[in-house]
Amino acid sequence: MDKIDRRIVKSRQAIQSTFLQMIIQEGFDNITVKHLTEKANVGRKTFYLHYLDKYDLLDQMVDDHIAQLQEICDQKKDIGITEGSLMWFSYFELHKSFFAALFQSDSASAFRKKLLSFTMGEIDKKLNDETLPIIDKRIFLKFLGMATMGVLESYVLDEIDSDIEAVSAQVVQLYMTQLTTS
Repeated sequence: MDKIDRRIVKSRQAIQSTFLQMIIQEGFDNITVKHLTEKANVGRKTFYLHYLDKYDLLDQMVDDHIAQLQEICDQKKDIGITEGSLMWFSYFELHKSFFAALFQSDSASAFRKKLLSFTMGEIDKKLNDETLPIIDKRIFLKFLGMATMGVLESYVLDEIDSDIEAVSAQVVQLYMTQLTTS
């Protein structure tokens, strides 16, 4: 079993935590590698040993969140749609500042595409092709995925004045409505 050098772990943690703080405080678009490395107290060479640029750093952080969301989706298979949806939305609430900063960024479109693709994939796993005889499945997945992303974005940007349980329950109700009327 290969051990990861503690210095590598420590450098990555310093870079990622500083990057997250900067995204929240300054916005992704205003971050430079030079400024990031100064604040993280690491050399630029160290940064470039781990990441190609700030976009690569963001991609890796988003991939980590997607992996954690995948674990949640795998766990919620056995607990039902209402409880599973609450787990899903609770994850976003826990990491609200990170996601809010990304939703507000003009340059973080790759984040949106990855999250949408992941969301559509998870919805697809729950669909029964026989329940959608009239509808093009790709259009239906895009519709539900974009709707979910819109609610999620509005929630993390504090545009929805409801608690996470109410938001989750309403999204489930909307899904069920769409699945039964198709």
